[in-house]
Amino acid sequence: MKPLFSWDDFSCFKKQKIMSVSGHFLIFFKCTALLSLKIIIFVPPGLPVRSQGVFQSDKYFRDNTTVKQGETVFLKCAQEGIVTHRAWLNRSSILYAGDEKWSVDPRVNLVTLTQEEFTIKIENVDMTDEGPYVCAVQTNREPTTNIVHVIVQGGLATDDEYLQIPSITRNRAGTYECTAVNEIDTDVKTVDITVNYAPTVYDGRDIGVTLGQRGVLECEADAVPGADFEWYKDDRRFINGFDGMEIVNTGSLSKLTFFNVSYGDYGNYSCVAVNKLGSSNTSFVMYGPRAVQDGNGSTLGVQLDTCLGSIVSLFFLFKI
Repeated sequence: MKPLFSWDDFSCFKKQKIMSVSGHFLIFFKCTALLSLKIIIFVPPGLPVRSQGVFQSDKYFRDNTTVKQGETVFLKCAQEGIVTHRAWLNRSSILYAGDEKWSVDPRVNLVTLTQEEFTIKIENVDMTDEGPYVCAVQTNREPTTNIVHVIVQGGLATDDEYLQIPSITRNRAGTYECTAVNEIDTDVKTVDITVNYAPTVYDGRDIGVTLGQRGVLECEADAVPGADFEWYKDDRRFINGFDGMEIVNTGSLSKLTFFNVSYGDYGNYSCVAVNKLGSSNTSFVMYGPRAVQDGNGSTLGVQLDTCLGSIVSLFFLFKI
């Protein structure tokens, strides 16, 4: 198989330097056209091929490298054997022939030139720099061609963007979305913000229940992390399943259920919501059907029953 480039292709550039101006231009044009034609034919743009291995005769080595717009790309060409000639080219011109710079672009510079490595760099890469680059090497063994396809990703106006939330409150919790857009593509990222706070218990609602019926007290709390609930009657804490009652906690809601309300179940109850940041509580009253409430909403049923009992006792006392 004939190599992609022979060193005669590059030698023609050298010959032009001793000729007249018109001859200089003509030969330069022919040489550039020849090399460019070979690159265009054998190195299609967007080449997605990658291969690695030892150097073989007339072997093509193909690779891709990705760089962001504005960064520096390094084009590395590894070599084996005794190198006699080498050059880096792009589609339109020779960049470097050995240590001699042919490119007029100040962004292109030689980095390493040894028997083992031939590396150049292109600084402040632009979208127009995207495409195939060819390293042609002639050794005492055989010619070798290394092809590197440079892929340039569009850069953003700024690398980082920050959202600052001073004095964060629970109302700021939620999902935030950041969208980055340029002429190449759009990317979207989301960030979930969780705000931890102590429980807040909503006001309890008193209930009236007939003896023998089912009664339910409901306690709701807003808290992050979620609250644990405790139920009390006076100073006595309820244990789930004790004395014909049940406690069911579902998320932010706790229910205390009496399946067969007795006279002893009437009275004052309290619910306490607790998490690692604090606690909050509210109170309830469960009363019988004869109970009435004062203007402030407090229940007087138990007190009225007590008064009636005292009046009856006094009546019999005076009668005696």
